[in-house]
Amino acid sequence: MKCPFCGEINNKVIDSRLSKDGNVIRRRRECLVCSRRFTTYEHIEEIPVMIIKKDGRREVFSIEKLRSGIQKACQKRNISVNIIEEFLDELERDLRESGEKEIPSHKIGEKVMAKLHEIDDVAYVRFASVYREFKDVNDFVSELKSLLSEHKPE
Repeated sequence: MKCPFCGEINNKVIDSRLSKDGNVIRRRRECLVCSRRFTTYEHIEEIPVMIIKKDGRREVFSIEKLRSGIQKACQKRNISVNIIEEFLDELERDLRESGEKEIPSHKIGEKVMAKLHEIDDVAYVRFASVYREFKDVNDFVSELKSLLSEHKPE
């Protein structure tokens, strides 16, 4: 690591500390030439996950974009923000740990719909209407009939 003061690369680590979330290491260093101290941060360089859209385009996975869509679907529903955040954390971790560099958007969409179906039917239908690109009220009716048939007592 190059000293920011004199430009020399000879230095020693005086102290290392792990961040609260465990993803970053803070290192205090001392230059062996000018004796000045400086701090460096070490973190894992993550390879971005690419999403293959329905039309074949590719874009970098954005947890913020997904969060926004889920929040819109859950608007004015009695759904804890913690449940949504836990799900998003788990989903992002699963995507990164899968080792796949490109993931079809339908895989993510289906996981989100399954989770919303489990949490809240209204949020599920709202998300499905955008995700499945409902064209008219008949698409909503069809989805609602499917939903109602699942909930019928046997």
